[in-house]
Amino acid sequence: MEYVLDSHTHTVASGHAYNTVKEMVHAAAEKKLQLLGITEHAEKMPGSCNNIYFRNLKVLPRRMEGVELLFGVEANIMDFDGGLDVPDDLLSAMDVVIVSLHPVCLDAGTKEQNTNAYLRTMENPYVNIIGHPDDGRYPVDYERLVLAAKKHHVLLELNNHSLDPGCGRENARIHDIEMLRLCMKYQVPIIMNSDAHWCDDIADTRFSMPLIKELGFPEELIVNRSVEAYKAFLTKKL
Repeated sequence: MEYVLDSHTHTVASGHAYNTVKEMVHAAAEKKLQLLGITEHAEKMPGSCNNIYFRNLKVLPRRMEGVELLFGVEANIMDFDGGLDVPDDLLSAMDVVIVSLHPVCLDAGTKEQNTNAYLRTMENPYVNIIGHPDDGRYPVDYERLVLAAKKHHVLLELNNHSLDPGCGRENARIHDIEMLRLCMKYQVPIIMNSDAHWCDDIADTRFSMPLIKELGFPEELIVNRSVEAYKAFLTKKL
């Protein structure tokens, strides 16, 4: 499969990443990506940018070095009813919206609570991607998650960084296998993202692609195969 886009990356604006927008774009161009998504952490992530930053993204070019750019946010899920740390009027202005659970923003609940948090966020019409839903620190009912993603036209993320042995997320491989098998069963598309916080990690699939091949996961369910397939999951016109 030709991997043409990476839609979950971070710059220095997120507070714990290490490159500028131009440096990230240059790395994406060198790797011959057609599209790069830069999705900074929202303001409740310690050290990240505030909402003024996101409101000003309109000043940035949407193409550099031949790479199409989408600018968005990785919003933090703040409660088990799916509350986010970004208001809807700002979400509506983003090119792409990822929502994720992070321990610094919400302590893990029960499997029912964690699952409900994801399901409620999917009801938000501006949410495009569920970020790294494989973290064992947040037990999840994956069958309900997959079926909800299908219902609400939301992409589930296979996060390469989660599978890195140095990552702090727990038992990601086990949970990714369960999620991917259910996605195959119910014909639910996924997105493969790097979650790069350093330019060299853009488009990195060294941990995620072997898992895809191991499971025989079908290419037609991976939106990274084409920009058009990915954009079909964005809830607003670009």
